[in-house]
Amino acid sequence: MVTIVKSCLKSLLKLVNSILGFVGIAMILYGLWMMRVWQRDIEDFSFDDLLSTTPWFIYTFLGVGVTLCLITCLGHLAATSSNGCCLSCYMMMILLLLLLETAIVTDILLNSNWEKDIPNDRTGRFNDFKDSIKSNYKILQWIGLIIVLAQVLSILLALILRCKGRNEDYDSDDESSPARLPLIKNVDQPAPYVVNGEQFGFASENINNSLNVRIYYKLFYSF
Repeated sequence: MVTIVKSCLKSLLKLVNSILGFVGIAMILYGLWMMRVWQRDIEDFSFDDLLSTTPWFIYTFLGVGVTLCLITCLGHLAATSSNGCCLSCYMMMILLLLLLETAIVTDILLNSNWEKDIPNDRTGRFNDFKDSIKSNYKILQWIGLIIVLAQVLSILLALILRCKGRNEDYDSDDESSPARLPLIKNVDQPAPYVVNGEQFGFASENINNSLNVRIYYKLFYSF
């Protein structure tokens, strides 16, 4: 039963983690398309314009997409191996990504002049992307919500798998540990002997009495 539950958790983590992979691949493809369009547009630019034009938005878009794909690969590896170190790294990266997204959304909502904090994009791709978001706001809102839920579920599932693996390690250590020996072993005592019809043993409480009897016996017969 425990094995079935663990395999279900692994499969669910892989499924939720694949959502981030699809988002990363979509961002890479869109970034490559923007790069192609920008290369077509720079044919009309002069050399000075090319030096002053940096497609930072395109590079940022491609970088985020590649990062999501790498996180997806790490999550798939962590779900397959259930390694505690991989799961911890995966949870940390998803958590940092969530914090970054929260900071960006908070800045956009609270700061009315947030566009002034962003460098000027002379390629025009940032303005096109902003216009596409405004025109498809409802759809993109649901997509963003699904992405955030996938990230939260990924953290929860990875945490459950890590705790479950740690409990299994403790159980295996308890099962494989050797049987505990008593603190004081019962040492086999030699058979008791008889002196003048009296039986004396070598129990710890009778050792002194037995030695005294033997000494008196030898002294008595020596005279």
